[in-house]
Amino acid sequence: MLRDTPIAQTAPATAAPARPARGLSRLAQDLLPVLYQHRLIATSQLHRLFTPHARRPVYLRQQLKQLRTAGLVDATARRTGRLGNPELLWYITARGAEAVAYDPTVPRRGYRISPQTAASQLQEHTLTVVETGVAFVDWSRRLGDECSPLDWEPEVAHRIRNGESRGVDDAFMIPDAVLRYTHTAEGGRRRMLSFFIEVDRATMQATRLAAKLSAYARYQSYVPAAGGRGRRTAREAWRDHYPAFPRLLIVLTGASDRVLANRVQDLRALAAADPRVSQLTAAVTTLQLLQDKGPFAPIMTPLSGDPAPTDVFLAPLGGSRA
Repeated sequence: MLRDTPIAQTAPATAAPARPARGLSRLAQDLLPVLYQHRLIATSQLHRLFTPHARRPVYLRQQLKQLRTAGLVDATARRTGRLGNPELLWYITARGAEAVAYDPTVPRRGYRISPQTAASQLQEHTLTVVETGVAFVDWSRRLGDECSPLDWEPEVAHRIRNGESRGVDDAFMIPDAVLRYTHTAEGGRRRMLSFFIEVDRATMQATRLAAKLSAYARYQSYVPAAGGRGRRTAREAWRDHYPAFPRLLIVLTGASDRVLANRVQDLRALAAADPRVSQLTAAVTTLQLLQDKGPFAPIMTPLSGDPAPTDVFLAPLGGSRA
């Protein structure tokens, strides 16, 4: 049974990060590691993450301009066919990434976004993953929970195969994001929840979706070889990274309600076709429902078993939330 980690069992807090550059405001310093970690973020998303109390992001834009003048960040316009001024999308430069290296709390990322990548067709998928994280941050504030702009990390590779492989897809399971959320329930009981987030903008073929679900199931049971002699280790690889196997949340967007409802049924059919997938604690919802009702409303449809909607605990409503 999947169990969450009580706060008392978590590691002690790390030291406060060192200041990445002199002469920057506190907001500017906070923006740098977030842009470094999430690669590409719209001005409106940064506004909701950092200055939600302000009606307009005037001060935020000033700080972004200062960072851009210093050569620490840059921006590109959002690809859109609509009339009007396109929104700016922000990303960190090589110089900015070097400044973030002074912060020991930010995981190192080998990936660097280029101006070409920032302006490419990858924009919408990257921004949708960020929007999913922003929704969790929004609701954590409303509910008195904890989820910060650095509490989700995109594209974390998890090995699911020993030895050499023909390609990355065969050797690794790579969720769109790994997200951590601390929930305070009635009575003050605090639980740490972790999630694999998979975003589907209704553009992915069914066969690719099936392969992704299979990869999550493989990772749940993957026991790596030890010592290079083919001997197996004593436990699954995920236990070295997570106190409990994360729940899988598939977030749908980019199409009509009818199309997304059909997508939910397709995902349940794919899950039913693979017995290993039925062992996952997994569910599907839409980005709109997540934004409007929040993760603790009955907006999640389990991938396996009873299709009755549940909340982010992915347990029958009224049942155990352990």
